[in-house]
Amino acid sequence: MSGIDKSFPGVRALSDARFSLFAGEVHALMGENGAGKSTLMKILSGIYQRDAGEIRVDGQPVEIAGPREAQKLGIGIIHQELALMRDLTAAQNIFIGREPRKGLLLDEQKLNADAAAIFKSMNLALDPRVPVESLTIAKQQMVEIAKALSYRSRVLIMDEPTAALTDSEIAELFTIIARLKADGVGVVYISHKMDEIKRISDRVTVMRDGEHVGTVPAADTPIETIISMMVGRKLTDEALVIPDTSRAEIALEVRGLRRGKEIRDVGFSVRKGEILGLAGLMGAGRTEVARAIFGADPIEAGEVLVHGKKVEIRRPQDAVRAGIGYLSEDRKQFGLATGLDVRNNIALASLSRFIGPGGIVRDGEMRQVAERFIKQLSIKTPSDTQEARLLSGGNQQKVVIAKWLLRDCEILIFDEPTRGIDVGAKSEIYKLLNSLAAQGRAIIVISSELPEILRLSHRIAVMCEGRLTGVLPGGASQEEIMRLATQRESAMAPELNSKVA
Repeated sequence: MSGIDKSFPGVRALSDARFSLFAGEVHALMGENGAGKSTLMKILSGIYQRDAGEIRVDGQPVEIAGPREAQKLGIGIIHQELALMRDLTAAQNIFIGREPRKGLLLDEQKLNADAAAIFKSMNLALDPRVPVESLTIAKQQMVEIAKALSYRSRVLIMDEPTAALTDSEIAELFTIIARLKADGVGVVYISHKMDEIKRISDRVTVMRDGEHVGTVPAADTPIETIISMMVGRKLTDEALVIPDTSRAEIALEVRGLRRGKEIRDVGFSVRKGEILGLAGLMGAGRTEVARAIFGADPIEAGEVLVHGKKVEIRRPQDAVRAGIGYLSEDRKQFGLATGLDVRNNIALASLSRFIGPGGIVRDGEMRQVAERFIKQLSIKTPSDTQEARLLSGGNQQKVVIAKWLLRDCEILIFDEPTRGIDVGAKSEIYKLLNSLAAQGRAIIVISSELPEILRLSHRIAVMCEGRLTGVLPGGASQEEIMRLATQRESAMAPELNSKVA
């Protein structure tokens, strides 16, 4: 790909961008959110059409008018946002539109056998007849990979493929990638995880502001150099400063929270000005606890206290009225109205304050507030009328944060706040969370990345299989967290399980 240009209304996404890929190599494509990585790959896979430039496959110029043309050329893509049909089986998703037939009828037996053969080649134990809606996000990701492999792709684009995978599943994915390399498949690997890039990629191309910054060998280039190429500046890794909040008021207290096997008698508290990290392996129950506190899921037992007073939370509106804001791990499904613009998304949780007599919306006031938060949080957008779906992941996350800051929630729950966000945007989010805590807000951070938990948390509550197994002070080691994250029974006295000071 050379000289690639692409513009959207109000935004020039790519300018003279270029990228090359050899057969049998893993080429990492990196850059901050909004750098143009996904746009460039969507052009290669036929989803977008370029405004200028040239694409060559095997040295020959090609026109890729749509995804089908890309697939015929052997170009497959696995999107960060899963694109499966949940009510169909794994096999049906893999071969949708290409189902084997017996005359006019579908050949379900061959369909399942062909899917099973792909799963076997991936060393994946998965029944091809199982409905996708019953699979975990990680297993759904594996189905996406199997679908791409079913096209016998010579070029395979992987956009954040490990975002929802466990360590063992990531190891299995890397084995699959090694097998693809050996078969001569070229893999484009988009990820923000530096350790992954160093482990599996041969070359690294960095983009910034829609332009090609440089291409370097992965093995010989220090991580610090790659980060500097990405952000155009050196990021300071600030040491964790733990404030003394021992005398601060307890803003949120949870006692004896219970919901089936997902949440088993969980209790903890968070003080004003404190960041409590909630750690654990996938399936530990962290998100389930957050959703229960916020009223998104019903509970069987337990109580929630805000500033020492018990509150009845049966739905999210009750939590918001109590001063609790929740940023979901799935910002597009639960955090944003992607079809609305930035202005309306920021005002979404506080609409009543912008409605005047006769139900007339005070649009000018809404615009002023939106512009204030765009400036305050450095949201990269052409204007407050830009549709939220057109923003990068990091800027979408900032819009969700702005929504809850406008609502002036005193208790904020951040579930995977930096998932799919680049190192530069992560640094900004970290500074923002520390700033919110310094203002006296009580914050809960749920993260699957232990370095993130350790960098942010003043205290760390660890869960395993629905139970709270221990609370550690800030500055604890990864080994201490993992010991509690794999310990099925609580290490604390029973009375502390219901009330952790």
